[in-house]
Amino acid sequence: MIGRREFLKLVGAGASALALAACGGTAEQPDQTAATDDQMSTTQEAAPVLVRTSALKGPTAMGLVRFMSEADAGNLADNDYTFQIVSSVDEVAPLIAKEEVDVAAVPANLASVLYNKTEGGVRVIAINTLGVLYLCEQGDAVSTVADLAGKTLYASGKGATPEYALSYILKKNGLELGTDVQVEWKSEHAECVAALAEDPSGIAMLPQPFVTTAQMQNDQIRVAIDLNKEWDAVQSGDEQSSLITGVALVRSAFADENPAAVDAFLGHYAESVEFVNNNVADAAKLVGDYDIVPEAVAAKALPECNIVCVTGSDMKERLSGYLAVLSDQNADAVGGALPGDDFYYGA
Repeated sequence: MIGRREFLKLVGAGASALALAACGGTAEQPDQTAATDDQMSTTQEAAPVLVRTSALKGPTAMGLVRFMSEADAGNLADNDYTFQIVSSVDEVAPLIAKEEVDVAAVPANLASVLYNKTEGGVRVIAINTLGVLYLCEQGDAVSTVADLAGKTLYASGKGATPEYALSYILKKNGLELGTDVQVEWKSEHAECVAALAEDPSGIAMLPQPFVTTAQMQNDQIRVAIDLNKEWDAVQSGDEQSSLITGVALVRSAFADENPAAVDAFLGHYAESVEFVNNNVADAAKLVGDYDIVPEAVAAKALPECNIVCVTGSDMKERLSGYLAVLSDQNADAVGGALPGDDFYYGA
């Protein structure tokens, strides 16, 4: 595995495939070279532009690795792509605020928070990761949500999306967090792994790839409940939300100025996600090469990371429903208010 590539300059090679032919002259004006306003606009849209991207270490960056490697190899000629992988959510927001990145892969609720903070300065262009939360144990005491009644879980993420997702699923199954099910909150997921190792009868709520890491340390740990599946199971009627971990957002100003570049980015993103899901071993190597997580962990975790590229109206339906669930529990989780329709690019 190579060292961390904190900032990769990925420049597309060759001329743009979208470049237009020069305007031809006419019989009356053989030397005419001036383009019409419409032609100039089209040419400007087709010209390669710099697209600066930042992604958070973990599943939200894993779906990008094929895209990154193709750009790194000089195989993408439509635009100039740069990628920066960061370790903390706290590193992403300032990059967007300072307009130092154009596209960012971030937690879903952070996109809403940034939309409200910047007064519509960002839009979401794709859901990139569905739910990655799992309940794990060493025994076989739990197989359904109902089995959690009277139990205590180890978990990290109090006051954040893990707590809200767990609370929502419990409530839909007739249980109350803090009453029917207790949680011993830890500051980090690694602490939950340690607590589970020390308590043979314990139950921990862990995200991927921490689940895989824990299982590689202790092969007695098993996944008891997939919260992504449980979320889907309680949808009914007009409810069509999904448990969502991450999204890709774009600066609104960049999208307005470069719509062709945004659409091209989404095309490469979708191809990358398809590659990652269908070529796990090769994708895991790339994940390791880019120092997102070790290759061995990625090889086992990728099939359980629910990496997707959902856009347009489907994205809006799923994400708006998810954000509404969070807002119902704590409006601050989405930045104080639900985003407007302009938040959803292409919807």
